[in-house]
Amino acid sequence: MRKFSLLVAAAVLAGAIAAPALAADGKPVVVGSTNFTEQLILANIYADVLEARGVDVKKRLNLGSREVVFPALKAGELDVLPEYSGALLGFLTNGKSKAHTQQAVLKELRQKLPKGLVALKASSAQDKDGIVVTAATAKKYHLKTIADLKPVAGKLTLGGPPETKTRYVGVPGLKQVYGVQFKNFRSLDAGGPLTQSALASGAIDAARMFTTQGVIPDRGWVLLKDNKNLVPAQNILPVARKAILTPKIRKALDAISAQLTTEDLQRMNQRVSVKHDDPEAVAEDWVKQHHLGK
Repeated sequence: MRKFSLLVAAAVLAGAIAAPALAADGKPVVVGSTNFTEQLILANIYADVLEARGVDVKKRLNLGSREVVFPALKAGELDVLPEYSGALLGFLTNGKSKAHTQQAVLKELRQKLPKGLVALKASSAQDKDGIVVTAATAKKYHLKTIADLKPVAGKLTLGGPPETKTRYVGVPGLKQVYGVQFKNFRSLDAGGPLTQSALASGAIDAARMFTTQGVIPDRGWVLLKDNKNLVPAQNILPVARKAILTPKIRKALDAISAQLTTEDLQRMNQRVSVKHDDPEAVAEDWVKQHHLGK
């Protein structure tokens, strides 16, 4: 009888060891993302590495813009998001923050985050909002910088995601910092197929895209230099609910940030947008290459 009891106890213990770890609040960790390619890649990287460390994970991806996703994080509907330091700080301060350097942005971001949320270790990888034109448009109007748009923007149409019209690093900041006012704004997507098609066809003259998008060099488009630093440092980092953090979860997410680079983002984005690889497969490859998987 004693031998049987010991065998049962051993089996129960083995099952407990094999079972996935939960968040500090006893539930699976819900990894979320906004609605563009890079976010899908990053969220899958977060999920893959957490799962490799034995954490039970659920994914809720492609949910919408920050205006939709961040409130869901605050409400506890999501647990972890890949974020961009400067963009999130601008969102939290309604564009009033004066911080621009990596250190200043991260310091203020940690001060401004709502109670219960934590900004974990930031990666060296950055992806910024940028203004992109075709080579033909750049040549026609002699465009190299955003400042060069000022005398001609009144003839041109800008396209981008709906939030570009109200975010400080979009239409308001272009006007305030550069004196650039476009004739029209056309609401499209976040640097995705709608924006790319509109720019290529001439339906828009300039596009709000992301600086790491592989389609920009692939099509020979021109990324205008932000010579007055409208867009602050945009280091990628996980933002999480404090209630779910365990040492294991924190260590897993920090390990990602320690290795993620801007060049990684460019290569991964190009695989999805140009070669049409699946974001989940691209994320899995990155995790394997950096020895963070199972």
